[in-house]
Amino acid sequence: MLTLVSLGMMLGFVGCEDKPVDPVVLPDNFTWTVDYSPSTKGKVTFTMKASNANYFSAIFKDKSGDVTVESPNGVVSHTFAAEGTYEVILKAHASAANYVKALDTVEITGVTLADGYSTPTSYSGYNLAWADEFSGDALDLSSWGYDIGNGSGGWGNNESQYYTSNTTNCSVGNGKLTITAKKESQGGFNYTSSRILTKGKREFQYGRIDIRARLPKGQGIWPALWMLGSNFSTVGWPKCGELDIMELIGHQPNRVHGTAHFGNQPPSTQRTGSYGLSSGNFSDAYHVFTMKWENNLVEWYVDDVKFHTLTPSNTGGIYPFNQKFFFIFNVAVGGNWPGYPDASTVFPQQMEVDYVRVFQKN
Repeated sequence: MLTLVSLGMMLGFVGCEDKPVDPVVLPDNFTWTVDYSPSTKGKVTFTMKASNANYFSAIFKDKSGDVTVESPNGVVSHTFAAEGTYEVILKAHASAANYVKALDTVEITGVTLADGYSTPTSYSGYNLAWADEFSGDALDLSSWGYDIGNGSGGWGNNESQYYTSNTTNCSVGNGKLTITAKKESQGGFNYTSSRILTKGKREFQYGRIDIRARLPKGQGIWPALWMLGSNFSTVGWPKCGELDIMELIGHQPNRVHGTAHFGNQPPSTQRTGSYGLSSGNFSDAYHVFTMKWENNLVEWYVDDVKFHTLTPSNTGGIYPFNQKFFFIFNVAVGGNWPGYPDASTVFPQQMEVDYVRVFQKN
């Protein structure tokens, strides 16, 4: 008995021995420079340097909310959509919890949502059936709802994000809708974003659809502006039909795709056209993604340049595109088509939408 007690005391004593802890070495000699882009209005780039830093981050205090950008080499950028003076918190990290920080300000001038391509508010022979100019300070819930979660099998594509209705993922302000994909854990997934839709609220059959947007980029980033047939809940996909007005896979930031999906059962049959910029990326400025949709005819445009056409003659007789459809706007992270984020992917990534307009013939 005495022996057992002595052994217990000995084990307790050994277990309580202090172990040496390496002291945290904070970064020092922290310096930075700031550059204003000559080609993209509102874009600023900070280049940070410090001794003993493992990585860097910056918090851009934008009017629509804080935007945090991390970088292994100290180079971070953000594009502001409106004039003003903005604070930027700069950090040099030894670790997530151990860093040195500094505050700087930037002065943004000459920036409006008019930068980039735009389209008129009216067309001869058409009436404006519906528009959302995102002029308020919150999403218009009379027109939009949210899809929440990761769906079935990552929304059928093995996507990696959890969709939320949080204002950190979906916000309206400064005349734009912003959908933000973030690297953060929720619902068992490593990323969050938003997916909004007009199902049961705003559904249309035919018209000219203009959507003015600036797109995100990066490996594994997948923004989309698209539509599903209003009978989706009863007949399922792809029988309901799908019209992708714009999709971009982030490792090809200068190219967008327009696609029609159709068929009586999964997987779908699809017809796709693509449009590439001659210079720059779709993240640099606003572009207008247009779909002209009539009976037995769908055409896709970027900045009023047509790049794809669909008619019953090229669908093998299956054509579910003469019925009402509803809108879906989202930014996915990962999936079968774009692949998955890697060390080169910068978060957060944002899709900014200036307006969506639906014009129908008189």
